[in-house]
Amino acid sequence: MMKARSRRHAGATGRGFTLVELLIVIAIVAVLAAILFPLFARAREAGRRTRCLANLRQIGVAFEMYTQDYDECFPNTGDPYLWMGRRWRWPVQPYLGYAACRDPAAPDDPNRSVAAGAHILNCPSDPQAATKWDSTSYGYSAAFYHTPDQIAAMTLPDLYQLNRFPCVSQSVAQVAWPARKALCAEWLTNHAPPRVGWWDWSGARNYLFADGHVKWLNARQIAPAGDGFPDINLTVGGVGGKDLL
Repeated sequence: MMKARSRRHAGATGRGFTLVELLIVIAIVAVLAAILFPLFARAREAGRRTRCLANLRQIGVAFEMYTQDYDECFPNTGDPYLWMGRRWRWPVQPYLGYAACRDPAAPDDPNRSVAAGAHILNCPSDPQAATKWDSTSYGYSAAFYHTPDQIAAMTLPDLYQLNRFPCVSQSVAQVAWPARKALCAEWLTNHAPPRVGWWDWSGARNYLFADGHVKWLNARQIAPAGDGFPDINLTVGGVGGKDLL
């Protein structure tokens, strides 16, 4: 009699999950994962976006130091494609803590570098920068090295194909709306898909303004430029105009 009770007790305490109970547990875990994983992904992206803003804030300090050393004028090397991240990095390099140097195999090519390491010119959410743009994610507005009249006459192809306009340095004093004219910005919408450039009204980006402040903005918060896009290169009014609506 005692042995029978012991066997029954052992069977009751050692009972495993039934199939139905196991399926219920799996369903609960799946629901929790569906809820939590997007939250974790958004939190991670928010952190990367903050790092990107910090990058631009440091870049703003570098530009301010540059203008102090160059008669209150913004970078102008005579290169019409200076707006591209691979090109404007070189005149501002001494103020950035950017350790890269020109590629010895092509010392006259501004698009190539060596020994860059981790640096502030690369947005942490930009998957294309390393392979396409030599690990640079930010563009510099062409309005800061062309006159307002030149900017008004420019077309979109002038920016990246055959720019027929000579570069003309613009000064800090010529910026009529420093809190509303963007100086630099993420070239792509790295934090808000779809991933598009300045010639598209989708998504959002981090922006650095001429007064040094940085802000995360939807493309629709940027005023249409001369080419009809949220393009800080061809701002209506040039350096004296406004990008922020």
